[in-house]
Amino acid sequence: MPAMDDDDLRRGQPTCHKAFDEATAILAGDTLHTRAFELLANSGHYRAETRIAMIQHLCLAAGVDGMAAGQMQDMLAQGQQQTVAALEEMHYLKTGRLITASLQLGYFAAEVDATALLDDLNRFGDAIGLAFQIQDDILDITAGTEQLGKPSGSDQKLQKSTFPSLLGLEQSQQRARELCQQAQQTLAGYGERAQPLQQLAQYIISRDH
Repeated sequence: MPAMDDDDLRRGQPTCHKAFDEATAILAGDTLHTRAFELLANSGHYRAETRIAMIQHLCLAAGVDGMAAGQMQDMLAQGQQQTVAALEEMHYLKTGRLITASLQLGYFAAEVDATALLDDLNRFGDAIGLAFQIQDDILDITAGTEQLGKPSGSDQKLQKSTFPSLLGLEQSQQRARELCQQAQQTLAGYGERAQPLQQLAQYIISRDH
């Protein structure tokens, strides 16, 4: 959106406000946002208490204690040097909470009572969420626009603190690997059942776009 990153491309395609206009982009976002809650509320496949838990966790991840708060922190931090701790908190809210919420929704969809599993999924999600953002920061300076599918160097243009700018490229890569290993270790006890998630953790830090 023009008021935030104002990027021309996403996934190699013109962003909605470039392909159409800002008003259309705002309305598209509003529609998709509410559509998620509509689908959860109307899913007759799940018990009412399951649907309520799903909606509650998605609201928490997207709202004032999640993505919206992280995005606000991101905007306020432009042009300022953040600490590593502040940067990690911002990305936990902006990106990590939604990634963790996707795991939580999968857990609730199974309609099982396994608190330890939910705790492990939360820890796994927090770790890969931060690893995802570190890899994004790395790719912003190491990959080109065509490879990324979005403008490269955006963080530098907006004078944002990033993990490479605070830690250096090599240490940022090491931190991402550590988070991947931490996430994989969290689910190690689940054996083959956790293989798709284990592969997801590895993909997050090895992706090139």
